[in-house]
Amino acid sequence: MYKILILEDDELFAQTLEDFLEEENFEVDIANDGEEALELNYNNNYDLYLLDINVPKLNGLELLKELRGSGDETATIFLTSYKDKDTLEQGFLSGCDDYIKKPVDLDELLLRIKSILKRCGKVIESIKLKEDLIFNPITKRVYQDGKDLNIPIKIVSLLELFLENKESIITKEMIISKLWSVSEEYSEGSIRVYINNLKKILGKDSITNIKGIGYKIEF
Repeated sequence: MYKILILEDDELFAQTLEDFLEEENFEVDIANDGEEALELNYNNNYDLYLLDINVPKLNGLELLKELRGSGDETATIFLTSYKDKDTLEQGFLSGCDDYIKKPVDLDELLLRIKSILKRCGKVIESIKLKEDLIFNPITKRVYQDGKDLNIPIKIVSLLELFLENKESIITKEMIISKLWSVSEEYSEGSIRVYINNLKKILGKDSITNIKGIGYKIEF
């Protein structure tokens, strides 16, 4: 079980994060200010930090700088309401691996957590797409009621693209870049075929066509 330290002074949001992540089989500690987070860090080993920036005593940026200065390279995601580029730049210069703007979509957060843990060489559990539908990002297999659906690799790659950009519109250019190498030819028809095949797996209303722009996943 992976252990996550959350630095968040909004008690309701912190509790929401804790409940959600514990349901996903993570072990969670909550700190309401930077000094408490630092104390927890001294007494525990964590696999991931989720840090708010604007917290009392020692803010998230200062905390991460101190941790990185001590040689702590634990993967870190900032959860922040800041939108200005200077603050985000400070976050990355402090050593964060990713950031998500508030309000946070919990499903997107889970995908980013699993993506970062995967890059760190940790075993990633399967992603629940629907009640009976599971995606394993390591083996790149989709299972329905435990049965492998044997989905072609390009459709799996398309699924990954949508999951990685759950809150964004997926453009035709993004699909082409994900599914075809520079030397490969593609067609508009093949894009539509792959989209329709993915809809058959996820449900006909799972992907919306944004006319002239691209597609957006809706579940």
